[in-house]
Amino acid sequence: MTSGQPGTGNTPPTPTGADTESRPATTAAPGTPTQPARTSDPARTSDPARTSDPARTSDPARTSDKAVTEATAGSPTDVGAASGAAPSGAAEAAPATSDPASDTARPGDTKAATKQDAAQGGNTTSASTAEDSTATKDSGATKDSTTTKDSAAAKDSTTTNKDSGATKGGDPAKGAKGDDADGPDKADGEAKPVGPERWEAFASAPEPRPSIFTRAGRAVGRFLIHEWTLATLAATALAVLMTWPTLRYPRYTLPQDYWDPSLQAWQMAWSGHILLADPARLWQSNTFFPELWSFAFSDTLLGYAPAGMLGSGPEDAILRYNIMFVLAHALATLGAYALARQLGAGRIGAAVAGVSYTYAPWLLAQAGHLHVLSNGGIPLALAMLARGHGWSLRHGYRPERRHDGWVYAGWLVAAWQLSLGFGIGLPFAYFLAGTVLVAAVLFFARRLRTRQAVPFGRRLFTADLLGGVLFAGIGLLMAFPFYKVTELHPYAERTIADISIFSPPASGFVTAPAESRIWGGLHEGARAALPWHPEMTLLPGFVLYALAAGGLFFSVWRLRQRLLLLVGVLVTMAFAMGTRFFDGTFTYVPLFEHLPGWSGLRTPGRLMLWTTLLLALLAAGAVTALTDRVRELTAQRIPSWPGPWLRMATLLPLLLVTVEGLNTTPHPVVPTQPAAMRSAEGPMLVLPSNQSLDQHVMLWSTSGFPDVVNGGSGFTPRQLDDVRRVSQSFPDQTSVDYLRTLGVRTVVLLRGQVAGTPWEINIDAPVESLGISRQEVGDAVVYRL
Repeated sequence: MTSGQPGTGNTPPTPTGADTESRPATTAAPGTPTQPARTSDPARTSDPARTSDPARTSDPARTSDKAVTEATAGSPTDVGAASGAAPSGAAEAAPATSDPASDTARPGDTKAATKQDAAQGGNTTSASTAEDSTATKDSGATKDSTTTKDSAAAKDSTTTNKDSGATKGGDPAKGAKGDDADGPDKADGEAKPVGPERWEAFASAPEPRPSIFTRAGRAVGRFLIHEWTLATLAATALAVLMTWPTLRYPRYTLPQDYWDPSLQAWQMAWSGHILLADPARLWQSNTFFPELWSFAFSDTLLGYAPAGMLGSGPEDAILRYNIMFVLAHALATLGAYALARQLGAGRIGAAVAGVSYTYAPWLLAQAGHLHVLSNGGIPLALAMLARGHGWSLRHGYRPERRHDGWVYAGWLVAAWQLSLGFGIGLPFAYFLAGTVLVAAVLFFARRLRTRQAVPFGRRLFTADLLGGVLFAGIGLLMAFPFYKVTELHPYAERTIADISIFSPPASGFVTAPAESRIWGGLHEGARAALPWHPEMTLLPGFVLYALAAGGLFFSVWRLRQRLLLLVGVLVTMAFAMGTRFFDGTFTYVPLFEHLPGWSGLRTPGRLMLWTTLLLALLAAGAVTALTDRVRELTAQRIPSWPGPWLRMATLLPLLLVTVEGLNTTPHPVVPTQPAAMRSAEGPMLVLPSNQSLDQHVMLWSTSGFPDVVNGGSGFTPRQLDDVRRVSQSFPDQTSVDYLRTLGVRTVVLLRGQVAGTPWEINIDAPVESLGISRQEVGDAVVYRL
């Protein structure tokens, strides 16, 4: 039988000219399939670069060159193939490249060709005609072809070539003819792009490339659903709810009371104002005139100075305080969550740690002390430093996770926390110093024991060195004014007797403050037995106690780690008791006598902050172990319908610690600023003057910050005591002369505060003989000296 076009006779066309030279005929034994001559060229066949280069495969210039060559040879069949619309039975031009694997027929293709020959009784003519029509369609789709499709087509043609050669008894010319009719020809070693296989037409269209707006939207979406974004939003929302109604009337009310919060609202306002106006005068505030270093008479909240740069006047100061009050709770929750996550706790366990650390019942008694509540930088800095050093409690030291950027961030947050005040920051500073010392000792001990260099790196060492220097520098700059205050006012230093007054007994650890919604009323009798219950009700939460106790037996932490956390809890409790634990002989007193700055801490009970953090970590380990176990159980259950209920049960510890943190904190309305203080010139004295009322005066002075003699802080300068004593008889000649000596130019006497005081009688006395003027301004009397 013949293998030509139908109706063209039995003699196959013989290649001539250039085509004959490019594809020389090779005589093969009968039954042996023929191989195109140039297909076996190893340089062209096995070149991966040429094979995998899609540009070379579909290069139209190379295709047109091939067509011109074959047209010059006088082969009408090749010319038709080069033009991409060859008639039935015409030979196609060879592909520009060939895949190294295309010289070997695929098993599936061989089987298909064998089945086709058997079905047609070995009729080569009909097979050739059918394949020719397929090749024609493929060649018409050349522009849509790819390298993968070319290789598949080349493999198909190889299989057909072998079958055709066997049928024709090894006739080289007819074998070549069969190659051309069956599919892409590889005789010259270069495969021309061919169209997709017949079933590729049913494939789905390629996905269009997203626009820049789509990509930006997806990036924003990924950011919004990221764990830390959700954690931040959840911590903020919870802070708003748990501190409500702080933000209900944020310009007129203050949480807990309006004495210490008024002082701290003034501190933020002063630092922001003076850093913009005259930074050199930061520590010489407008209060306690004419005292020096008066801004260092108490913790400064200097880290909130950027917030103090926004707004002016008492109402803005109150608004600023309330916002920072809420954000301080949010930061504490987020910081404890981050620390627990870094140490190896799960999400729910870390959430339990964050909520129990922030909303522990004992902290409700500290609602009027923003410098105590602003403790979120402690766990957050520890989490950043641990992450930067590649260390976690659950997995130990992993050098491959080191990152100096997190180390820098951790030291910066630690320095910021220290700038908020030494009441909380000083123990944190000593804890960091001790941690660095212990870590260095363990590092070198391990190196000596193993005789191997433990990976650390210069970049990490540099980050620790620079970060530690920055932290120490901030600490020294902050400490210098306080040492100046101690030098000028030696009586400001605390004594062991002062510490004893505020040292809580052991019963304080199970006594809740009155602000606790759950336990406040039930513990009223226990509070009455405490000498100074605002600083001695130290209950961290009964739920937290229970979870921490469970964490000693069932936890993701190792036994040794659990025992260390337990030791830390007991030690910090002993220190928090001050002189009540064996008179503090082995705990608080040595720190008081030997550690620089420790003598300025008069309330040992605030060390309960560290006890709460350690208990929260123990609880996080227990809850994480519980959630892991529940996840395993739900994965094993068939059917898994109880799974959602079991997972919801893991939220019960989080719900319980949240409920135990509910409060009944009052939010009194702040006294309105007297109209006289908006226009009076400083230096001025506002009467009556005492510790509580002077804190209001400090808040009112945020309108322009005139110099005022009044002031309230952790101690009272003797000069202010003298002013209060002498001014009891104001207005008289003695008090007027004394105030003039100090530089006071204005005295404001508040009518609403004189009831029961000496000024109740003297407020309307004539002053012409004293050489001063008197003017009624609203509900106050203004004297100009």
